[in-house]
Amino acid sequence: MNERPWDHPRFRNWIWVGRLHAIWDARLSAAIAPHGIRLAQFDILANLVHEPGITQQHLAKRLFIGRSSLSMALPELERMGWLRREGDPEDKRIRRLFLTPEGVAKAELGLAEQLRLLKEMMTVLTAEECDQLGEKARRMADHLKKMPETR
Repeated sequence: MNERPWDHPRFRNWIWVGRLHAIWDARLSAAIAPHGIRLAQFDILANLVHEPGITQQHLAKRLFIGRSSLSMALPELERMGWLRREGDPEDKRIRRLFLTPEGVAKAELGLAEQLRLLKEMMTVLTAEECDQLGEKARRMADHLKKMPETR
């Protein structure tokens, strides 16, 4: 019989990471919905507040949504008046992304909801536990990045 993930003692902990992510997405989606923002849109808006003028290609690497979702979302955000794309003065092939004032306002509403939810969620951890959690997650992510893609 082949070993299955649920036969491994650490699987239980990994399942909780997945459940936490799903619950977080649902709660954040519900928190930003009254502001007329969907989660995939918020991911884009938050990244553009953090790094205005990022290229579309660079943004795609940072997002939690796929490239095809990004390709569909950008024109929609432009139509909504939240985003503008500008050519790069040094390289005409590159398009840089910026939020409009309305886009910044929407992003700020979403960021406030995200911070409120994050603070509430983290009340169950001490500052030290929170730092430990982050460090362990970074170590696992770094390890996965170094692993070959196929075995």
